[in-house]
Amino acid sequence: MSQIKATYPLSAYTRLEVAQGDLTQEKVDCIVNAADSTLNHGGGVAWAIVRAGGQIIQEESDAWVREHGTVSHDEPAYTSGGKLPARYVIHAVGPVWGEGEEDRKLAEAIRGSLARAEQLEARSVAFPAISTGIFGFPKDRAARVFCETFRVYFTENPQSPLELVRMTLWDAENVSLFLEAADRLLKRRA
Repeated sequence: MSQIKATYPLSAYTRLEVAQGDLTQEKVDCIVNAADSTLNHGGGVAWAIVRAGGQIIQEESDAWVREHGTVSHDEPAYTSGGKLPARYVIHAVGPVWGEGEEDRKLAEAIRGSLARAEQLEARSVAFPAISTGIFGFPKDRAARVFCETFRVYFTENPQSPLELVRMTLWDAENVSLFLEAADRLLKRRA
């Protein structure tokens, strides 16, 4: 189970939790996968999700790509959660560092994931630090983009049905960087 480090209000109805833990164990409606555009889940967070949730997630991902084509930054795919506690996996494509317009592409992946969670009638969604692993996005910069995107999204969508947005981070470094960014950009709940 994740350890909640801090909570921040995003709207009258929605809260952000920064947590340290294992994304694949989150008991939320949706988890977000840090995917590539072909949904080949061979490494990083994606591999851990398929390992924990079962091969059905890869099979459904392959079917998605056959039907819809490759996945863009702003239109994430989704599959069932397989054997995961989460009902759905939202497959968000974050940017590879150095390809250009990385901040915009990461923000699009975050916004697209939130919108997809709403479309799936989710009340809760958990994110990893998309693009900060093998895609090389600087962790401190990603933390800022996440917090800014959450703030803007819920300011523009105050009636969002999402009640909980959780950043589930594996390592202490990411937790610390996300807490610093959230403390600067969001107001911590007492």
